[in-house]
Amino acid sequence: MPRLAVIGHPVGHSRSPAMQTAALEALGLGEEWSYGAIDLAPEELEARVRELAVSGEYAGLNVTVPHKEAALALADEASEAAREIGAANTLSFREGRILAENTDAGGLIASLPGGPAGRRALVLGAGGAARAAVWALARAGAVVFIWNRTAARAKSLADEFGAYVEIGGWPVDSPAEVDWGILVNTTTVGLGGEDPFEQLPLRRDEFAETVVVDMVYGDRPSRLLAAAEEAGALTVDGLEVLAQQGARSLRIWTGREPDLDVMRAAARRR
Repeated sequence: MPRLAVIGHPVGHSRSPAMQTAALEALGLGEEWSYGAIDLAPEELEARVRELAVSGEYAGLNVTVPHKEAALALADEASEAAREIGAANTLSFREGRILAENTDAGGLIASLPGGPAGRRALVLGAGGAARAAVWALARAGAVVFIWNRTAARAKSLADEFGAYVEIGGWPVDSPAEVDWGILVNTTTVGLGGEDPFEQLPLRRDEFAETVVVDMVYGDRPSRLLAAAEEAGALTVDGLEVLAQQGARSLRIWTGREPDLDVMRAAARRR
């Protein structure tokens, strides 16, 4: 029986096991395949992943925080997207070799209502998820700006991907009015119920013409998405992005086309 799992630290909150298990069952693979979760501290990552790769039991892994960049370094072979983003969220095992892919980028673009081309996009954060978002949006033709609490990290990421940290000569967190076509929050702000307007460079009145994506997910819309929807924005939550990227991972492992509606419903159940 081929086994799959999501690895992270912590990983108990992940909806991936329920979502991917439902998708496998809908494909008629529930008796043959299984999907679980493995909590790995950073110091355990390399030895454990290499062990799973050669065990013959596992077909692959999804990778979540904080391991996406470290997972890429373990790969014997990586896709163009994973190499250019510098992070992997999907590992496949073939004859003991580790193959790395990044489906976060494609999952984000597929989640957006309308194409990003020609739109001004603000990405909040500078970690692995931010790298995928910046790469995907820029590649799809958006003009991308980056904010991070540590300005040097934002500048480094912007320089690497041809993005920006200033607009009209002002830092993106200045009070000057900016019309963002797309806003993507890849930070953890909101995961613990924090007020995004206290910790992120946002105003409640700037969302009317914006597609707002929040990678934070829970049983209810995040405070950011609730405020954005109230202001008239189109909103995309982290569960939709999770389903879109998860479907791409499952396609890589099984060669089958999963049912996105099944995955969405399972991801939203508790």
